[in-house]
Amino acid sequence: MSTEPTSLARLSMSLPAELFRQLDVMVEERGLPSRSQLIAELIRHALAEHEALTRPEAMLAGTITLVYRGDRGRVRQQLAQTQADYLKEVISSQHVFLEDDQSLEVLLVQGPAMRLKELCDALRSIRSVHQIQLVTTTALLPPLHEQDGRANNDTAASGRSSTSKRVAA
Repeated sequence: MSTEPTSLARLSMSLPAELFRQLDVMVEERGLPSRSQLIAELIRHALAEHEALTRPEAMLAGTITLVYRGDRGRVRQQLAQTQADYLKEVISSQHVFLEDDQSLEVLLVQGPAMRLKELCDALRSIRSVHQIQLVTTTALLPPLHEQDGRANNDTAASGRSSTSKRVAA
């Protein structure tokens, strides 16, 4: 399945020579076929970030990646409580232990940009969290259930099972 757009527009730009060289190095190191592919990726990231900053009500999907260390029981309890406070936004989480008493956790999230920012801020405020990053996209997860709670007909008709998102009481 191709993700190439059906129509393309040309962009001409001038860059300082050193920046141009660094761009070419990055294209080569990533094994990309062209500068255009890299620049399009960078623009998509910038547009998603801009959407999150300028349209707080915009629905976004993404990941929150965090690294923390310390008393794992206490910190993990605080992280779990914060995630429970944002039950509608946190789709799932993955945790692994790292070396040197560190842990890495990745949350799959979806919700209004402002709520995702609030969730990041709440996680950032936990004392042992050393690194945190939210990466978003304007593409959303497909709905698993209709608004009235009935199963999505496409999923039900195909006979596939689906994992439903937790529902807050």
